[in-house]
Amino acid sequence: MKAVWILLALLYTLWPLDFFPDLIPGFGWIDDVAIWFLILQHLFRQKARTDGRRHYQQRRGSDRTAEPPGSTSNAAPAPHEILGVAADAGPAEIKAAYRKLANQYHPDKVAHLGGEFQNLAESRFKEIQAAYRELIRQNP
Repeated sequence: MKAVWILLALLYTLWPLDFFPDLIPGFGWIDDVAIWFLILQHLFRQKARTDGRRHYQQRRGSDRTAEPPGSTSNAAPAPHEILGVAADAGPAEIKAAYRKLANQYHPDKVAHLGGEFQNLAESRFKEIQAAYRELIRQNP
């Protein structure tokens, strides 16, 4: 899609009929520069959105659930990774991270959503609870 936008901008730049005629050097290029600016701005925003989604998915751990077919990796993530805290986090930081995630994934919070989302939230909530219990047991 990126190539299509760039090709359209190039065609508009080279096309003899413009919004502002190219008779006066400089003045006739205003619309050409504006078109290039708008297209490049759109492409950079689209790239930023894509990068933001990728970062969000990695942060939420969706990359570990989307394993390639045939992969035999059953390694469970570490409890501190599930809660999103450092390995040497203290009890207060662990508790704050747990409360934040529990508030987000609690089954009562997603009761208005469809059954699939409720099931996902319930399994994620159980995973968060197990990680919290294990970390609190290790760091009393």
